[in-house]
Amino acid sequence: MTTAIDRKLAELGLALPEAAAPVAAYVPAVAAGGLLHISGQLPFKDGALMTGRLGEDRDIAYGAEAAQRCGLMLVAQMKKVLGGDLSRVKKIVKLGVFINSAADFTDQPKVANGASELMQALFGEAGRHARSAVGVPALPLGAAVEIDAIVELA
Repeated sequence: MTTAIDRKLAELGLALPEAAAPVAAYVPAVAAGGLLHISGQLPFKDGALMTGRLGEDRDIAYGAEAAQRCGLMLVAQMKKVLGGDLSRVKKIVKLGVFINSAADFTDQPKVANGASELMQALFGEAGRHARSAVGVPALPLGAAVEIDAIVELA
């Protein structure tokens, strides 16, 4: 069955990836107290991890795309945990965005917008969320961006 999210993804020229398996000793998502806590997700494009450091060897546009790709992986994790039923997503509560950044890079919010704008495009008003956008000196596997999420479930 095609859902509103599937239609919106198609309109945007995007597709959900296969939900990634964890790379260490944790689970991808935990539902508790009406909230879904999703572990940090990495950006993949055409099956390859998007790597690099913003302000050093990657620019804002690359970072924003990496953030969008993390957002797609977050939605893929939601879909997997919810048995394909994304209509159970009541609200995107918060995104925690970690950006692999050079010491003098200060445009983390512009990078994080790649994921924030995706959530709003897919979920409408329910996609508007609180957010942190933090520069860090390194991320797992050299990823350019990593994003975790808290989602309210219906």
